[in-house]
Amino acid sequence: MKEIIDVAWPIIQEWYWVPLSILYLGVISTILIENRNPTKTIAWVLVIIFLPIVGIILYYLFGQKFKKERRFRRISEVQSARITAELNQLEPKIQDSLKQIRRDIGDLSRVYYYLRHEQVCFPSLKNQVTLLQNGEEKFAHMLQSLQQAKHFIHMEYYIFEHDEIGSKVMSILEAKAKEGVAVRLLVDDFGSSSIVRYHKKHPSTIQFQAFLPVTFTSLANSNYRNHRKICIIDGVSAYVGGINIADNYSNPNQDGVYWRDTSLHIRGTSVGLLQLHFWTLWNETDADSFPLDEHYLKRDVAVAGNATVSFAASDPGSAAPYNMEALLIAIAAAKHKIQLCTPYYIPSPELETALMVAAAAGVSVELMVPSKGDSWIVQHASFSFLKPLLQRGVKVHLYEKGFIHAKTVNIDDTMLFVGTVNLDTRSFYINYEIAAVVADASLGLQMSASFAKDVTDCRLLTPRIWSARSRWKRGLDSLCRLLAPLL
Repeated sequence: MKEIIDVAWPIIQEWYWVPLSILYLGVISTILIENRNPTKTIAWVLVIIFLPIVGIILYYLFGQKFKKERRFRRISEVQSARITAELNQLEPKIQDSLKQIRRDIGDLSRVYYYLRHEQVCFPSLKNQVTLLQNGEEKFAHMLQSLQQAKHFIHMEYYIFEHDEIGSKVMSILEAKAKEGVAVRLLVDDFGSSSIVRYHKKHPSTIQFQAFLPVTFTSLANSNYRNHRKICIIDGVSAYVGGINIADNYSNPNQDGVYWRDTSLHIRGTSVGLLQLHFWTLWNETDADSFPLDEHYLKRDVAVAGNATVSFAASDPGSAAPYNMEALLIAIAAAKHKIQLCTPYYIPSPELETALMVAAAAGVSVELMVPSKGDSWIVQHASFSFLKPLLQRGVKVHLYEKGFIHAKTVNIDDTMLFVGTVNLDTRSFYINYEIAAVVADASLGLQMSASFAKDVTDCRLLTPRIWSARSRWKRGLDSLCRLLAPLL
């Protein structure tokens, strides 16, 4: 063996660059052939060139598009046929609803037309929607609803911690399962590792699935996460928004950071639309499916409410970034105001242009982001995108009371987007995301008042304040911005 090494080593030292060059050319050719967004293509090529070996490893873990398409566009013909059949069966009612929505909200109705045309979702009229702020409101409300469940509970969460609130929820789920209630819990394997470990050690009667398990053989797909937060109870009640199941989402918490977040409680026929999206992802696991019959999919739920609700959902295999495109349509239709909250602002060129054009056209555009984020790279990358907004008249509020994690958009106090979608590349193109699209004047006024209250805990960023920032901070912003297409 020593003799072989003595002979081979000089050859390796002299000619190692040949196989390495072939590997580099192969990877770079693959990236170019994929015809990605040019910015992202250049970013990956630079990472691979300037970070030898490490760049290729990063690309393998986080950048392969062909892996994504093979894995995430594989929705069975049975699932697609079932959803299409549901749409076709309800088409006359859907068209009547769309006409009514157009009479009520005018051009903003194009968002609902778009979601229907793309077969993402259709609108439901006369729902009851309740605004819930922060974990302390959502958890108390949801625990009570879970206790009242009689038939089934479906939950889908990115983060489900085995802490105080997580233990309370699990205790209710296990107790309900023993009573005969069908309980299905779908969590992201990466975001909910603690509850995954708990379930492995304490098997229960609930039906539990870890979505996209992270293993050595699946590392290439580990970048694609299920970021949704959904809870459906008996097909008539649902929760959706940015609040995960974890203690730090309530105030006060052991982290000592005030956590500002938003969720919605929805009652009505629209809950069935959310059920369709849960059903699709549940069937992406190896779990036993469940039928989309009247037991699970309520077609007529009478509640005292006037809210129109649909859902914008997207995933790594979506034919288009539906969440982003629905938002662009709403921004273009805005007449008076646009208020956005997001913890991470790394916009697509389309979103950035839409906001600047709206502001330049006289629409009041306000963006609220954390003054101090939970990731310094993302924070500095986000800050690098603020200067063009300020120059075009967009008001940027830096939230200083704590960490603002809410993902909300208010258009003219008429249409609201509340869900899991951050205003960044990851939410638009990489993760499984969902947002409730609600048209309701009462909720719009509540959201507007909430935004105004949060503004009192913010510092207004102006072009002068921005220019006064130290050069090294602005330089760090620009440096982190180079990674924006990859974040």
